[in-house]
Amino acid sequence: MIGLSILKGAATAAVVAAGLVLAAPSAFAQDKGTMRVAFGDVPGGEMTNFMIAVARAEERGVKVETVFLKSEDLAAQAIVSGDADIGVGTPYGLIQRVNAPIRMFYQLSMLRFYPVANAEKYKTWKDLDGAKVAVHGRGSGTEALMQVMAKAHGVKYESVSYVPGSGVRAGALMQGRIDVSIVDYERKRLLEREAPGKFVFLDIPDIKATDEALYANTNWLQKEEAAVAILVEELIKTWREINEDPSKIVSLRDKYNVLPDIEKVEVDELLPAFKQGVSINLFPSNGGTAASVQEDFDFFTTSGSLEGNAADLKVNDFWYLGPATAATAKLDAN
Repeated sequence: MIGLSILKGAATAAVVAAGLVLAAPSAFAQDKGTMRVAFGDVPGGEMTNFMIAVARAEERGVKVETVFLKSEDLAAQAIVSGDADIGVGTPYGLIQRVNAPIRMFYQLSMLRFYPVANAEKYKTWKDLDGAKVAVHGRGSGTEALMQVMAKAHGVKYESVSYVPGSGVRAGALMQGRIDVSIVDYERKRLLEREAPGKFVFLDIPDIKATDEALYANTNWLQKEEAAVAILVEELIKTWREINEDPSKIVSLRDKYNVLPDIEKVEVDELLPAFKQGVSINLFPSNGGTAASVQEDFDFFTTSGSLEGNAADLKVNDFWYLGPATAATAKLDAN
């Protein structure tokens, strides 16, 4: 593994600098271990369902510490160096490039994003030839989607910059600091509401690929098998509950007091945002399967995030599906 000492130093500094750790409750029925989750993002309403599942895992004795870093790159470095246990993203390129001993193990969300541009400067994909584009992070689903569309329309961007956080990118669009980006469904609603007619949302085909997944070092996954099983079970249960009744997002957030400091506009948008998320099949109900991984291979090889032919790639080289498969079978049997 190249450069791990450098990565370790950078990741350690980033974790310390972040200074935003959501500590688990102090009392547990039985201590099942501790896991440290690193987000390369800013805390926002779209994380509410994840934090509800975390609270439920804590009730079962798994202590979960959550830290928010400045980018997905830093989060990935923290996982590779051992400064955090679980990362959030789709690190296909990292795994392939440096043969990192990490695997994705839970499919959090599907790729449901909306390319957006300043309507005064751009109208169509063809207009983006030579444009400066802002996406979430290096190797992210947002970057892959923008690259797929560039290839499809024969355009080449002048540059691609990394601006973590869909809310941050939406704010930069509103302020005129960037002209072309990609935002989630919640921020699309915000831009349409707050600046009608200012932006054009560019058409994309139906995409079947993972946006966010949980990933971890394979040795850690095997060592902490019991704790991981609990977390995955609570994730699947929470996802299914919200898919069945999106209004549960409000009552469950109140019950577990998760993300109490998010902005009021995000609280107000929580229910409509999750209703829309459910309507567009944003939240997979089984944590990932071999079939969904193959869909990822098709998409990420097309975007250039993965090298080679999709049919030649092996699921086990990128994913550790055991926890999701076991949890799904257990929950379906009950």
